Amino acid sequence: MSSLPLTEDFLPEDAQTLTLGEVAARLRVSTNRVRTLIRDHHLLACSRGGEPVVPALFFDDGGIAKHFNGLVDVLLDGGFSRDEAMRWLFTEIDDLGLYPAAALHTHSAREVIRRAQAAAF
Repeated sequence: MSSLPLTEDFLPEDAQTLTLGEVAARLRVSTNRVRTLIRDHHLLACSRGGEPVVPALFFDDGGIAKHFNGLVDVLLDGGFSRDEAMRWLFTEIDDLGLYPAAALHTHSAREVIRRAQAAAF
Protein backbone atom coordinates (compact mmCIF):
# COMPACT_ATOMS: atom_id res chain seq x y z
CA MET A 1 0.00 0.00 0.00
CA SER A 2 1.39 3.41 -0.94
CA SER A 3 1.85 6.04 1.68
CA LEU A 4 -0.65 8.82 2.14
CA PRO A 5 0.31 12.41 1.34
CA LEU A 6 0.08 13.85 4.85
CA THR A 7 0.87 17.42 5.82
CA GLU A 8 2.84 18.49 8.83
CA ASP A 9 0.68 18.99 11.89
CA PHE A 10 -0.07 22.72 11.69
CA LEU A 11 -3.33 22.29 13.55
CA PRO A 12 -4.00 24.16 16.76
CA GLU A 13 -3.60 21.88 19.76
CA ASP A 14 -7.31 22.04 20.52
CA ALA A 15 -8.38 21.23 16.94
CA GLN A 16 -10.66 18.21 16.88
CA THR A 17 -9.53 15.52 14.46
CA LEU A 18 -10.98 12.31 13.10
CA THR A 19 -9.18 9.07 12.37
CA LEU A 20 -9.54 7.55 8.92
CA GLY A 21 -11.98 5.03 10.39
CA GLU A 22 -14.09 7.82 11.87
CA VAL A 23 -14.06 9.68 8.55
CA ALA A 24 -15.11 6.49 6.76
CA ALA A 25 -18.01 6.01 9.17
CA ARG A 26 -19.09 9.64 8.83
CA LEU A 27 -19.02 9.47 5.02
CA ARG A 28 -20.34 5.89 4.95
CA VAL A 29 -17.47 4.68 2.77
CA SER A 30 -14.52 2.35 3.26
CA THR A 31 -11.22 3.50 4.72
CA ASN A 32 -9.67 2.74 1.33
CA ARG A 33 -12.07 5.29 -0.20
CA VAL A 34 -10.99 7.82 2.44
CA ARG A 35 -7.36 7.19 1.47
CA THR A 36 -8.29 7.82 -2.16
CA LEU A 37 -10.04 11.08 -1.21
CA ILE A 38 -6.84 12.19 0.52
CA ARG A 39 -4.62 11.17 -2.41
CA ASP A 40 -6.92 12.99 -4.87
CA HIS A 41 -6.93 16.23 -2.81
CA HIS A 42 -10.61 15.93 -1.87
CA LEU A 43 -9.50 15.84 1.77
CA LEU A 44 -6.36 17.00 3.51
CA ALA A 45 -4.88 14.98 6.34
CA CYS A 46 -1.96 15.36 8.69
CA SER A 47 0.03 13.07 10.89
CA ARG A 48 -0.75 13.47 14.58
CA GLY A 49 0.94 11.12 16.99
CA GLY A 50 2.11 9.01 14.04
CA GLU A 51 -1.44 8.42 12.80
CA PRO A 52 -3.20 10.06 9.85
CA VAL A 53 -6.04 12.34 10.96
CA VAL A 54 -8.42 14.72 9.23
CA PRO A 55 -9.59 17.94 10.90
CA ALA A 56 -13.23 17.72 11.97
CA LEU A 57 -13.82 21.25 10.63
CA PHE A 58 -13.65 19.81 7.11
CA PHE A 59 -17.06 18.17 7.71
CA ASP A 60 -20.62 19.17 8.42
CA ASP A 61 -23.72 17.07 9.05
CA GLY A 62 -23.99 16.23 5.36
CA GLY A 63 -20.42 15.01 4.91
CA ILE A 64 -17.54 17.08 3.56
CA ALA A 65 -18.28 20.78 4.13
CA LYS A 66 -19.98 22.38 1.14
CA HIS A 67 -17.18 24.78 0.11
CA PHE A 68 -14.20 22.71 1.27
CA ASN A 69 -13.31 21.13 -2.08
CA GLY A 70 -13.60 24.42 -3.95
CA LEU A 71 -11.42 26.18 -1.40
CA VAL A 72 -8.72 23.51 -1.49
CA ASP A 73 -8.80 23.47 -5.31
CA VAL A 74 -8.27 27.25 -5.37
CA LEU A 75 -5.30 26.96 -3.01
CA LEU A 76 -3.62 24.01 -4.71
CA ASP A 77 -4.27 25.29 -8.25
CA GLY A 78 -2.90 28.66 -7.14
CA GLY A 79 0.46 27.17 -6.26
CA PHE A 80 0.06 26.31 -2.58
CA SER A 81 1.56 23.01 -1.45
CA ARG A 82 -0.54 20.73 0.75
CA ASP A 83 1.42 21.96 3.78
CA GLU A 84 0.86 25.61 2.84
CA ALA A 85 -2.85 24.98 2.23
CA MET A 86 -3.28 23.28 5.61
CA ARG A 87 -1.39 26.07 7.35
CA TRP A 88 -3.56 28.71 5.58
CA LEU A 89 -6.77 26.88 6.54
CA PHE A 90 -5.79 27.10 10.22
CA THR A 91 -4.37 30.64 10.33
CA GLU A 92 -6.90 33.05 11.82
CA ILE A 93 -8.14 35.84 9.59
CA ASP A 94 -8.05 38.86 11.87
CA ASP A 95 -11.07 40.78 10.62
CA LEU A 96 -13.22 37.63 10.54
CA GLY A 97 -11.93 36.30 13.84
CA LEU A 98 -11.98 32.75 12.39
CA TYR A 99 -9.78 30.18 10.78
CA PRO A 100 -10.71 29.74 7.11
CA ALA A 101 -11.58 26.10 7.94
CA ALA A 102 -14.07 27.29 10.56
CA ALA A 103 -15.44 29.97 8.25
CA LEU A 104 -16.62 27.21 5.91
CA HIS A 105 -19.50 26.73 8.36
CA THR A 106 -20.57 30.39 8.38
CA HIS A 107 -21.88 33.03 6.04
CA SER A 108 -18.21 33.99 5.44
CA ALA A 109 -17.41 30.89 3.36
CA ARG A 110 -17.49 32.67 0.01
CA GLU A 111 -15.41 35.54 1.41
CA VAL A 112 -12.78 33.01 2.49
CA ILE A 113 -12.73 31.54 -1.03
CA ARG A 114 -12.23 35.05 -2.49
CA ARG A 115 -9.34 35.61 -0.09
CA ALA A 116 -7.84 32.27 -1.07
CA GLN A 117 -7.98 33.33 -4.71
CA ALA A 118 -6.21 36.57 -3.89
CA ALA A 119 -3.57 34.81 -1.78
CA ALA A 120 -2.92 32.14 -4.39
CA PHE A 121 -2.20 34.41 -7.29
